[in-house]
Order: sequence, then C-alpha cells, then structure tokens
Amino acid sequence: MKLLVIVFTILFVVPGFSQRAGIFQQQADIGKPRLPGGIAFDASSQSYALSSAGYNIWFNRDEFQYAYNYIKGDFILTASFAITDTSGEPHRKGGWMVRESPDPQSAHVVATMHADGLNSMQFRPLKGAYMRDPEDEIRFPKKTVEVLQLERKGKLFIMRAAPKGEPLQLVGERMMPDMPDSVMAGLFACSHDANSVMNMRAWNVSIDKPYAGNYNGSFKGSRLEYIDVFTGLRKIIYESATRFEAPNYMPDGKTLLFNEGGSLYTIPEVGGQPVKLNTGSASRNNNDHGISFDGKMLAISSHVDGKPGGGSTVYTVPLTGGEPKQVSDKTPSYWHGWSPDGKSVLVIGQRGTDIYNVYKISVKDGAEENLTKNTSGHVDGSEYSPDGKYIYFNWTGSGTMQLWRMKPDGSQKEQLTFDEYNNWFPHISPDGKWIAFITFPPTISPNDHPALKRVMLRLMPVSGGAPRVIAHLYGGQGTINVPSWSPDSRKLAFVSYSGRE
Repeated sequence: MKLLVIVFTILFVVPGFSQRAGIFQQQADIGKPRLPGGIAFDASSQSYALSSAGYNIWFNRDEFQYAYNYIKGDFILTASFAITDTSGEPHRKGGWMVRESPDPQSAHVVATMHADGLNSMQFRPLKGAYMRDPEDEIRFPKKTVEVLQLERKGKLFIMRAAPKGEPLQLVGERMMPDMPDSVMAGLFACSHDANSVMNMRAWNVSIDKPYAGNYNGSFKGSRLEYIDVFTGLRKIIYESATRFEAPNYMPDGKTLLFNEGGSLYTIPEVGGQPVKLNTGSASRNNNDHGISFDGKMLAISSHVDGKPGGGSTVYTVPLTGGEPKQVSDKTPSYWHGWSPDGKSVLVIGQRGTDIYNVYKISVKDGAEENLTKNTSGHVDGSEYSPDGKYIYFNWTGSGTMQLWRMKPDGSQKEQLTFDEYNNWFPHISPDGKWIAFITFPPTISPNDHPALKRVMLRLMPVSGGAPRVIAHLYGGQGTINVPSWSPDSRKLAFVSYSGRE
C-alpha cells in the first residue's frame, strides 16, 4: 500500500508550471516559493491534494501554489476543503482564488479558510497594492467550515461558507472595478511559512457558468452525478453540452436512466456512452419517469399534440423497452409515483380549471381518484413509501413550499419540513429510512422550481429530525424530479448544470 502511495505522488504531484490536473488547465507555484509545491488529482474520487510553501499571500506580493483555469464572464466556484496537516503555522490557508495574472503582485480576490478556523474574503484591488486587513470574515464556534463558494457577478465578488451539512452563509461581498473580464480562477494553498510545506485536500469541486437573465431554454451543459449520502463525496460520470435530466437508478444498481431530447437513455454508473431505450411511439418524453418496485415496468410521461396543458400523458412500458400502454388520456398528467403493488400510479394532474392535484390512477383500467381535492395552493412531487403506508409530496399549504405526507387515501396530511426555503420532490430511500429532496432559496416563488439556480440537496430521517445539506449545486428543474436512490440506499443520482471551462 505504501508503494502505491509513493507511485501516485511521483506521477501526479508536479511542481512549477504544468498542464491539466483534473478540471484545471494549469498549475503553478506563484511568486517562486523557496520550497516547491504541487497538486495531485485522484481520478477515482475526483479530488485534489495541494501542497504549498510560501511566505504568505499578503502585503504587495504573494507566494503560493495555484491550480487554475482562465475564465471569462460570470461564474460560481464551489468546493469542499480540508487542511490535512496536524501542525504548522496557524494561519496556513487555502481555498478559491480569482486573479488578474500570474504576476506575484497581481490584483486578486480569495475565499479562504485558515488552519485556526478563520474564514475570510481577502483582496488586492490593484497590481502592487498592499492588501488590507479583511473586513469580511466569519468563525463558526465549535464547527469547522468545509464548503467555500466564490461567485462573480460582473465586478461584484461574493463569498459564502458553510460547515458540513449546513446551508451556505454570506461571508462578504466586494466590488472589484478594475478586475478584467477574463481572469484566472482556481484552487490555492499557502503555508504562511517560507520554510515549510502545508497540505490541503479539495473535493466536490465545480466551476459553474450561471445563465444571465431569465431562462429561455439555452443550456451551457449538463452533468450526471451521484453522491454517497453518508460521506458526501460526489462523482461526475457523464457530461454533455446539451440538456438532460432526472436520473433513475436501474434495479441492478450499476446503471442509470435519464431523459434527453424526448428520449430515454441508459448509462453505466462507471460512465460511458448512453444507449437509447426503446419507448416505441412515445417520443416526446419529459423528466417524469420511474421504475416499479418489482423492477419490471417503467412509467413515463410523454407529450401528445392537441391536448390540454401541453398534453403530458402517462404510459407504462416494460423496463427492457417496447411499445407503451397509455394509462390515462386526461392531460396534463405527470407521473410521480408507483404503488408498491404495481397496480396503480400517482400523477400530478390538472383537470379543467382546477389546481394541480395528486391523482391515483389504476394501471389496469385508468380509473382515477383525486387524493388532494379540496386543498388550495400548489401540489407536486408525490411518491409512495416502500411499505405503502404513506404518500409523500410537496405543497404550499402553509405558505412556502414544504414537504408533507398523507395516508394512501389522502387523509391525515402532515407537514414534515418547517423552514424559510422552498422544498420539492421528496424521495424515500428503498430501505424506508431517509428522505432526500431539493431545496430552492426563498427568493424563488414557492410555486416555481426553475432550472439554473443555486440549490441544495438535503437529507432527513423518515422518523423525523432536522434536514442536513448533502450537496450545494447549480441546478433546479430536472436535477432530482424523480426517485433516484440506488437500491442499497447509499447513493443518490442527480443532474447539475453548466459545462466546464
């Protein structure tokens, strides 16, 4: 085992300037530190190990290790970090840096964590200027920050930070009027001691290009990912410049299903090329699809011309593919749940001028029952628990969008989440112990779940308890609309948006 570690280091830790490391195009020791630093990229975990000396990033010049891309325009940088040394200078540090140039006196702004627990937004407004004591800083008593985020909006830079499992909090905002449109952006580390080297790890690293203005159907790219909900480690398995959505895990736990361009595709969990699934005459499939509890059937939602509300209609098809069977001709209907016995499906439907409600529809004869009649507000995201005792859903019944559950006959509605956020699409783990869901910020209308937004994936026990954050991402509509748990109840598949620079 020790030999393998040594080989890995020799192969991947490269001091000085070099080419690509993971998603980063360049790597360098800025300012010629006395001791060389480097970066190691572990493809199996998609994580980075940085080593760096350097007297500091301060006064009017810097010394540190940097892995970066050249990026133009607005962006969001997000990652988890940990300083892995057990000793050293208390102010050794690392995080995200945006920089005008590789000149050691360059203007820059950083979102940084320090070994002593200080987290701050630091900056040099002009080349050669002295940096000043940061006004924007935060400490979390008895907690260690794990996630750092640095966002650019024109000339405004925004830092956010969060301990593990918690929402991001604003640390600071800084106008940088002289920062050019095209900049260097990436990971950095600095030992704050010219005679020693520090070590830092970064994982769940993402560079997102936000969409400017209102979404009009234009996508910069999509990523298919999964996360181990207990370790928090994410892995990207497939990327495309086009839009795809809503993954399901297949019963084998080794394959994923998703929709793109009206069709459904499967792809191995380890990555590879997608393979189109035959859905016969249903060729306008949307992101509401899911697999029966016995693993034999697939329910899909596909659009039909000339029908009310866009014509989304629910069908069933063998999981191996084939000609679909229509469940109901009433539209709009969006599939959101199989009954455990496979005899019925749940749909979110609108009938006439009524609001959207949860309907239970017989797979055999299409007979339907409105389970949320006489409610007001928006209802969505229904799903049976594996034991069939409850139906989970999201509803604006208390003002904001929150998670609820009810008995299978629609009785005894019970609110499950109580916070300022808007929570959508509760998905129950196959072992019945956990609820995973997507959370939109309070600035989003409770009735809306748009794409291309900063959102969170959260997890809470079915038995009750506070939700915890398992992922911060740029996503929204299509990220996790349908059940996407792995059969072993350990992993969750999802889609994030924006291609790499």
